Amino acid sequence: MMKRGRDSALLLMGVALLGGAAARATTLRHMSVAEMSRSAAVVVRAKCTGQSTGWDGGEIWTFTTFEVQEVWKGASPAQVVVRLLGGRTPEFTSTISGVPRFHAGEEVVLFLESTTRGDFSITSWMQGTFRVVRDARTGEERVRQDTAAFPVFDPATRSFSPMGIRDLPVSALRAQVAAAVWAEGGRK
Repeated sequence: MMKRGRDSALLLMGVALLGGAAARATTLRHMSVAEMSRSAAVVVRAKCTGQSTGWDGGEIWTFTTFEVQEVWKGASPAQVVVRLLGGRTPEFTSTISGVPRFHAGEEVVLFLESTTRGDFSITSWMQGTFRVVRDARTGEERVRQDTAAFPVFDPATRSFSPMGIRDLPVSALRAQVAAAVWAEGGRK
Protein backbone atom coordinates (compact mmCIF):
# COMPACT_ATOMS: atom_id res chain seq x y z
CA MET A 1 0.00 0.00 0.00
CA MET A 2 2.88 2.35 0.80
CA LYS A 3 4.39 1.84 -2.71
CA ARG A 4 1.05 2.69 -4.38
CA GLY A 5 0.78 5.93 -2.36
CA ARG A 6 4.34 6.91 -3.24
CA ASP A 7 3.75 6.16 -6.94
CA SER A 8 0.54 8.22 -6.90
CA ALA A 9 2.34 11.12 -5.24
CA LEU A 10 5.13 10.98 -7.85
CA LEU A 11 2.55 10.88 -10.65
CA LEU A 12 0.70 13.90 -9.23
CA MET A 13 3.95 15.80 -8.83
CA GLY A 14 4.88 15.05 -12.45
CA VAL A 15 1.47 16.21 -13.70
CA ALA A 16 1.77 19.42 -11.66
CA LEU A 17 5.23 20.15 -13.10
CA LEU A 18 4.10 19.51 -16.68
CA GLY A 19 0.97 21.59 -16.17
CA GLY A 20 3.06 24.49 -14.90
CA ALA A 21 5.35 24.31 -17.91
CA ALA A 22 2.39 24.31 -20.28
CA ALA A 23 0.74 27.24 -18.56
CA ARG A 24 3.19 29.88 -19.83
CA ALA A 25 1.27 33.07 -20.53
CA THR A 26 1.67 35.22 -23.60
CA THR A 27 1.26 38.97 -23.21
CA LEU A 28 1.74 41.23 -26.20
CA ARG A 29 2.29 44.96 -25.66
CA HIS A 30 0.50 47.03 -28.28
CA MET A 31 2.87 48.34 -30.95
CA SER A 32 1.95 50.82 -33.66
CA VAL A 33 2.94 50.24 -37.28
CA ALA A 34 5.67 52.87 -36.79
CA GLU A 35 7.06 51.06 -33.71
CA MET A 36 7.07 47.73 -35.52
CA SER A 37 8.69 49.34 -38.57
CA ARG A 38 11.50 50.69 -36.37
CA SER A 39 11.89 47.38 -34.52
CA ALA A 40 11.90 45.10 -37.57
CA ALA A 41 15.08 44.52 -39.53
CA VAL A 42 13.07 43.64 -42.64
CA VAL A 43 9.48 44.28 -43.75
CA VAL A 44 8.24 42.23 -46.69
CA ARG A 45 5.16 41.34 -48.64
CA ALA A 46 5.41 37.61 -49.30
CA LYS A 47 3.58 34.45 -50.30
CA CYS A 48 3.69 31.32 -48.13
CA THR A 49 5.11 28.36 -50.05
CA GLY A 50 5.17 25.70 -47.33
CA GLN A 51 6.21 24.72 -43.84
CA SER A 52 7.82 22.03 -41.75
CA THR A 53 8.01 21.29 -38.05
CA GLY A 54 10.95 20.02 -36.05
CA TRP A 55 12.74 19.92 -32.75
CA ASP A 56 15.45 22.44 -31.84
CA GLY A 57 16.86 23.06 -28.38
CA GLY A 58 14.24 20.81 -26.76
CA GLU A 59 11.32 22.78 -28.25
CA ILE A 60 9.00 22.18 -31.20
CA TRP A 61 9.37 24.84 -33.91
CA THR A 62 7.46 25.54 -37.12
CA PHE A 63 9.58 26.69 -40.08
CA THR A 64 7.53 28.50 -42.72
CA THR A 65 9.00 29.39 -46.12
CA PHE A 66 7.90 32.55 -47.94
CA GLU A 67 8.61 33.79 -51.45
CA VAL A 68 9.33 37.52 -51.11
CA GLN A 69 7.28 39.64 -53.52
CA GLU A 70 8.21 43.14 -52.26
CA VAL A 71 10.73 44.49 -49.75
CA TRP A 72 9.45 47.51 -47.82
CA LYS A 73 12.38 47.83 -45.40
CA GLY A 74 15.86 46.37 -45.19
CA ALA A 75 17.46 43.75 -47.40
CA SER A 76 15.88 40.37 -47.95
CA PRO A 77 16.71 37.25 -49.91
CA ALA A 78 14.17 36.11 -52.50
CA GLN A 79 13.00 33.46 -50.05
CA VAL A 80 12.82 33.71 -46.25
CA VAL A 81 12.29 31.07 -43.59
CA VAL A 82 10.36 32.16 -40.51
CA ARG A 83 10.95 30.21 -37.28
CA LEU A 84 8.10 30.28 -34.76
CA LEU A 85 7.74 28.40 -31.49
CA GLY A 86 5.20 25.56 -31.42
CA GLY A 87 3.84 23.12 -33.94
CA ARG A 88 2.91 19.49 -34.40
CA THR A 89 5.13 16.43 -34.63
CA PRO A 90 3.84 12.86 -34.87
CA GLU A 91 4.20 12.50 -31.09
CA PHE A 92 3.47 15.99 -29.73
CA THR A 93 1.56 19.20 -30.34
CA SER A 94 2.78 22.50 -28.91
CA THR A 95 0.40 25.46 -29.13
CA ILE A 96 1.63 28.91 -28.16
CA SER A 97 -0.93 31.69 -27.84
CA GLY A 98 -0.10 34.69 -30.00
CA VAL A 99 2.00 32.78 -32.54
CA PRO A 100 0.63 33.08 -36.10
CA ARG A 101 0.28 30.05 -38.36
CA PHE A 102 0.30 30.14 -42.15
CA HIS A 103 -1.06 28.17 -45.09
CA ALA A 104 0.58 27.60 -48.46
CA GLY A 105 -0.58 30.12 -51.04
CA GLU A 106 -1.63 32.91 -48.70
CA GLU A 107 -0.14 36.39 -49.05
CA VAL A 108 1.05 38.36 -46.04
CA VAL A 109 2.99 41.41 -44.97
CA LEU A 110 5.54 40.47 -42.30
CA PHE A 111 7.66 42.56 -39.95
CA LEU A 112 10.76 40.38 -39.49
CA GLU A 113 13.68 40.13 -37.08
CA SER A 114 16.81 38.12 -37.85
CA THR A 115 17.60 35.17 -35.57
CA THR A 116 21.05 33.97 -34.58
CA ARG A 117 20.41 30.83 -36.64
CA GLY A 118 20.17 32.71 -39.96
CA ASP A 119 16.40 32.60 -40.34
CA PHE A 120 13.73 35.07 -39.17
CA SER A 121 11.13 35.56 -36.47
CA ILE A 122 8.15 37.91 -36.63
CA THR A 123 8.20 41.14 -34.63
CA SER A 124 5.66 40.76 -31.84
CA TRP A 125 4.30 37.58 -33.48
CA MET A 126 0.63 38.26 -34.38
CA GLN A 127 1.07 42.04 -34.37
CA GLY A 128 3.74 41.81 -37.06
CA THR A 129 1.52 39.65 -39.29
CA PHE A 130 -0.91 41.18 -41.81
CA ARG A 131 -3.01 38.94 -44.09
CA VAL A 132 -3.56 40.26 -47.62
CA VAL A 133 -7.07 39.83 -49.01
CA ARG A 134 -8.56 40.99 -52.27
CA ASP A 135 -11.95 42.73 -52.18
CA ALA A 136 -14.14 40.57 -54.46
CA ARG A 137 -16.21 43.55 -55.56
CA THR A 138 -13.50 46.15 -56.24
CA GLY A 139 -10.36 44.02 -56.63
CA GLU A 140 -8.55 46.25 -54.13
CA GLU A 141 -5.96 44.57 -51.93
CA ARG A 142 -6.45 45.13 -48.22
CA VAL A 143 -4.79 43.86 -45.03
CA ARG A 144 -6.06 42.54 -41.73
CA GLN A 145 -3.64 42.36 -38.83
CA ASP A 146 -3.73 39.07 -36.92
CA THR A 147 -4.25 40.95 -33.64
CA ALA A 148 -7.59 42.31 -34.90
CA ALA A 149 -9.13 39.38 -32.98
CA PHE A 150 -6.45 38.86 -30.29
CA PRO A 151 -6.34 40.96 -27.09
CA VAL A 152 -3.11 42.85 -26.49
CA PHE A 153 -2.08 44.94 -23.50
CA ASP A 154 -2.42 48.71 -23.89
CA PRO A 155 -0.25 50.45 -21.27
CA ALA A 156 -2.20 53.71 -21.69
CA THR A 157 -5.48 52.13 -20.58
CA ARG A 158 -3.85 49.31 -18.59
CA SER A 159 -6.24 46.82 -20.16
CA PHE A 160 -6.38 44.08 -22.77
CA SER A 161 -8.39 44.53 -25.95
CA PRO A 162 -8.21 43.64 -29.65
CA MET A 163 -6.38 46.52 -31.29
CA GLY A 164 -5.33 45.28 -34.67
CA ILE A 165 -5.91 46.84 -38.05
CA ARG A 166 -9.04 45.30 -39.54
CA ASP A 167 -9.43 46.66 -43.06
CA LEU A 168 -6.71 48.83 -44.56
CA PRO A 169 -5.56 49.15 -48.19
CA VAL A 170 -2.15 47.54 -48.75
CA SER A 171 -0.97 50.87 -50.17
CA ALA A 172 -1.86 52.66 -46.91
CA LEU A 173 0.10 50.15 -44.82
CA ARG A 174 3.05 50.47 -47.22
CA ALA A 175 2.89 54.27 -46.83
CA GLN A 176 2.89 53.99 -43.01
CA VAL A 177 5.95 51.73 -43.11
CA ALA A 178 7.73 54.07 -45.56
CA ALA A 179 7.01 57.09 -43.34
CA ALA A 180 8.38 55.31 -40.26
CA VAL A 181 11.49 54.13 -42.12
CA TRP A 182 12.06 57.66 -43.49
CA ALA A 183 11.64 59.19 -40.00
CA GLU A 184 14.04 56.62 -38.54
CA GLY A 185 16.62 57.40 -41.24
CA GLY A 186 16.36 61.12 -40.47
CA ARG A 187 17.31 60.54 -36.81
CA LYS A 188 20.49 58.57 -37.55
